[in-house]
Amino acid sequence: MHGFANPARFLRLARWLTPLLLFTGIVLTAASLAWGVFVAPADALQGETVRIVYLHGPTVWLGRGGWTARALASLTGLVWRHPLAAIAARAIAVPGAVFAALCLVTGSIWGRPAWGAWWVWDGRLTSMLVLLFLYLGYLALADAAQRDGAGASRVPAIFGLVGAVNIPIIHYSVLWWNSLHQPPSITMGKSAMAPEFLVPLLAATAGFSLLFGAVVLMRMRALLADQQAEARLRRKAFATSGAD
Repeated sequence: MHGFANPARFLRLARWLTPLLLFTGIVLTAASLAWGVFVAPADALQGETVRIVYLHGPTVWLGRGGWTARALASLTGLVWRHPLAAIAARAIAVPGAVFAALCLVTGSIWGRPAWGAWWVWDGRLTSMLVLLFLYLGYLALADAAQRDGAGASRVPAIFGLVGAVNIPIIHYSVLWWNSLHQPPSITMGKSAMAPEFLVPLLAATAGFSLLFGAVVLMRMRALLADQQAEARLRRKAFATSGAD
């Protein structure tokens, strides 16, 4: 892991990995969504409305997975002082927040015909809404730390670790409370979904995950470029003031 702590080495890796993830993710996502919409059958109970699962499912996975990944990046920065950890955490936060928001939007669209309401204060929905607020709170803290010249501040990292408590709450909310939301269809080692629904769902999840990775790498490269440009400006300003 520390072998890629050198920004130059990381940038060399990201330069070819980013387009590879992006292109593969676009192709796989488009193919799986087309398969889910036009080839997979309608559900016996929910009819055509079940097709939104091929978009909603990946957003649930990446909304939660994004916060887990950025919590691990925060832990890496706090414990091992990995130079790129804070940058990775910031890079993950924006796409993670977008997928959390998409999860809530697609869930509400699906909930309208299934439950007869756009929104209910269900355990799963409420804990996902809390996750979106956590993302927004982290982004505000990280931006404030950056403006103060403390881009690797411990406060956003600690906030990210504390917020990770919400991840198991989201996962187990449908089991702990009497919930309108259905229990998990996919659990460790088994699935309650028929293969004609499961295969395109897994393909869509893989495709969106590749896109997520590409966006994170692009954001990390942009954040590194900003840091390097700021460092050059500081050195230039220092040299100018020293000459005076």
